Amino acid sequence: MTVKVTERDESKLSHEGVAAGVRIWDVHQQGQLVGMFHTEHEANTYRMELEVWETRQARS
Repeated sequence: MTVKVTERDESKLSHEGVAAGVRIWDVHQQGQLVGMFHTEHEANTYRMELEVWETRQARS
C-alpha cells in the first residue's frame, strides 16, 4: 500500500509544542500528507481506512 504513518520530527514542531510534550503522527498517502493526529492509534485507524479505500478503487 502507499499509506505510511510516521511520528513528526521534533525539529518541525514549535518550541512550545516540544516543551509541552506534544507528539504529532503524520499520515502520508502516495507521498502526500493527508492527515495529522495526536495519537498513533488515531493515525493508524485512518491509515487502515485509506488502505481499504485504495483496495476498493483498485478492484473497480
